[in-house]
Amino acid sequence: MLKAKLLEAIAPQNRGLLASATEKQAILAAITELEDRNPTPEPIAATDLLDGNWRLLYTTSSDLLNIDRLPLFQLGQIYQCIRVKEAKVYNIAEVYGLPFLEGLVSVAARFEPVSNRRVQVKFERSIVGLQRLIDYRSPDALIQDIESGKKFTALDFNIDNRDRQGWLDVTYLDDDLRIGRGNEGSVFVLTKV
Repeated sequence: MLKAKLLEAIAPQNRGLLASATEKQAILAAITELEDRNPTPEPIAATDLLDGNWRLLYTTSSDLLNIDRLPLFQLGQIYQCIRVKEAKVYNIAEVYGLPFLEGLVSVAARFEPVSNRRVQVKFERSIVGLQRLIDYRSPDALIQDIESGKKFTALDFNIDNRDRQGWLDVTYLDDDLRIGRGNEGSVFVLTKV
């Protein structure tokens, strides 16, 4: 019931882009209520649930939501793909705009568990470019290309992870829903795809 209430509240918000201040407060209250009933007390150890591709439903992260504010562009789907065995995470944001100019913003990182619900994240590589030039087909295909060492016709650069790191707490995890809170105060609600 609480989960359905949260999903109903975030459904019309376009991942947070359309939420008013009052709606944001109500959504955060619903998130906190659901977190209090987390069915997975040690989410980082629940690798079978954590592993896989997740699609963002809602966030308070201005870094992500500001992608939509670029002139002529609109934020598409955002994925977070977790590969537990390799201790890697891939953030992939699809960007749409003018025909044939669909874009992609991707960041690859390593993570290290530091508690039963927190991981330390160290960003390693960023790829920003046009989907056509990258030959983007899906998150899985992109990850396979990244792991094979492919260099893309795009802004493709390594990140000095001494400067770019953070942490993420997994505060709720079940078969198809994950809630996380990041070191910059952002909240993320994702569904497994």
